[in-house]
Amino acid sequence: MTTNSVLTTVHQQFPWMRGEQPEESVRFNAQLGLWEVFTHAEIVQVLGDNQNFSANTLKLLAGEEAAAEFNDGNLLQTDAPAHRQLKRLISHAFTPKTVADLEPRIAQLAHRMLDEVEGRDGFEWVAELAYPLPVTIIADLLGVPSGDKEMFRSWVDERFSGDMQLSLNPEDAEAQQAIGQRQYELTRQLGAYMTEHAAERRRKPRADLLTELVQAEVDGERLSDRQVSTFGCLLLLAGHITTTMMLGNTVLLLDANPEQGARVRADRSLIPLAIEEAVRMLSPFATGYRVTTADVQVGAETIPAGQMVRMWTAAANRDPRVFTDPHGFDAGRDPNPHLAWGRGMHFCLGAPLARLEGRVVLDILFDRFPDLRTDPDRPAEFMPNPETLGVRTLPLLTR
Repeated sequence: MTTNSVLTTVHQQFPWMRGEQPEESVRFNAQLGLWEVFTHAEIVQVLGDNQNFSANTLKLLAGEEAAAEFNDGNLLQTDAPAHRQLKRLISHAFTPKTVADLEPRIAQLAHRMLDEVEGRDGFEWVAELAYPLPVTIIADLLGVPSGDKEMFRSWVDERFSGDMQLSLNPEDAEAQQAIGQRQYELTRQLGAYMTEHAAERRRKPRADLLTELVQAEVDGERLSDRQVSTFGCLLLLAGHITTTMMLGNTVLLLDANPEQGARVRADRSLIPLAIEEAVRMLSPFATGYRVTTADVQVGAETIPAGQMVRMWTAAANRDPRVFTDPHGFDAGRDPNPHLAWGRGMHFCLGAPLARLEGRVVLDILFDRFPDLRTDPDRPAEFMPNPETLGVRTLPLLTR
């Protein structure tokens, strides 16, 4: 099966990925009990309206008590003004310099991991580099053992499996309760792991991000142990899985579009633009969620207060009103106002690190393997959760 055949199979899941636009910008999904938004302008509206849309979706799904426990320190689920205060403290430790200083370590790891596959006819990109490199970088940054990366992966694999999706449909109540309980257990396990490391940093500071977080202070405020733990978990899980999918998708799309691939190899300054185009076309997290806090009009629909809203950013990133040739891969697309990293207050804090890893790794990969291509006898496999768009395996040939 060719790369384009694999992509065609994935595209069949969603009409907008095979060139068909959604019939409506906004619609109510009665089966799931939520509203769906598909178009760029309407999703930009939702993401920018922090008064009528709350990021705290867990409160609707699991109740006030669970939300209070698990959202303390979770930038993704926190609304203003708490979000602003939290981000000030976290940003104090997670600075642009902290990220930029990781470049030599990223290059060192990339060379070491590619040394392991040198001389082979091929290798599996995700297992050999696209997964272990980002998780090692995140573990290094936080100061937790990178040797635990298989444990991290087991948490990620289960959390983002197709069997772990929550729904608001009352007919699914029993199954949803079981899923919610398992998600709760996974969150507890990872939270306990991170809390132990954070507490140890208070006793014995080190030169790592966890120490910076427990010591961060702005206007006399400090992060609580729970907030440090929650942010550490978020960075450990979401931070590395997004980069893994981004690295896999970019290599896959450059292979599927050989003229664009040759263009990037010839002009390495295009690598950052090619990465942005890859996350536009195959957005690692295809959706985002908000809850309405008041009756609000989006597009032609009025969404009542207290409703879950699912934003299909993967659809908005192919909106023909915003993107010329939206289903074509253009490695030099600029400007590229995609929404894969979010928008506004909740723009992804880890985007600069993901972009840095992508730029460094792809430049090294192209230098070392000029004949790199996908293996037609072993097609790529995508992650099973339909709300994530990322390769789970990607066998490559080197000669």
